[in-house]
Amino acid sequence: MDQEQSSDHPTPVTSEIWEWAKALIIAAVLVLLIRWFIFAPFIVEGPSMQPNFETGERLIVNKIIYSIRKPQRGEVIVFHAPQGRDYIKRVIALPGETVRIENNKVYVNGEELSEHYIQGAIDKALENGEHYNQNFAEMTVPEGHIFVMGDNRLNSQDSRAPSVGPVPYEKVVGRADIIFWPLSKISLVSHK
Repeated sequence: MDQEQSSDHPTPVTSEIWEWAKALIIAAVLVLLIRWFIFAPFIVEGPSMQPNFETGERLIVNKIIYSIRKPQRGEVIVFHAPQGRDYIKRVIALPGETVRIENNKVYVNGEELSEHYIQGAIDKALENGEHYNQNFAEMTVPEGHIFVMGDNRLNSQDSRAPSVGPVPYEKVVGRADIIFWPLSKISLVSHK
C-alpha cells in the first residue's frame, strides 16, 4: 500500500535548499559584523606614505585593536581627516609628548626618533643635497590626541598642517595590518 507524502513534511530537496539558505544568511551576517566592527578594507591614495605604501595598494585595517589599547609610536593608522576623507599616516608622538623637526631630524621629548622605516629615503635625499624633513616648531600633543606624519615627509598632509593637526583618538579608524593587493605585495605591515 502506497502512502502519499504529507504536505506538512518538506521534501528532501526543499530541506536542502532551506539549509543552504540558512547557511548563506548566517555567513552574510557574519561578514557584515566582521566588516562593521573588526576589519575594514582601505585603498591607499596619493604619495604621502611612499616609499612604504603606494597608490592603489589595498590594506586590511584592524578596527578593534584600539578599543583594547591606545595607538603606539610607529604604528600605521587610518583616521578620519577633517576634510571628510580617511588618511593613512604613522604615529610619531603620543599625548603629552613634545615633537619638533630640526636639521632634518625628528625629536620626541628632546630625543631623536629612530626612523628605520624611511632611513633609505632620508639617506637618498641627503646624498642629493635635499632635506627629507622640513623644520617644524616644537608642539606638545594635547591629551586624547596623537601626532601623525606621512612617511613621504615633503609630500604629506599630516599633523604638521593646521588643517589636520593632532588627531583625536575618536577619529582613529584602526591600524593598518595587512597589504592584500596587489598580490605580489601581500604582507604584514611593519609598525616598528
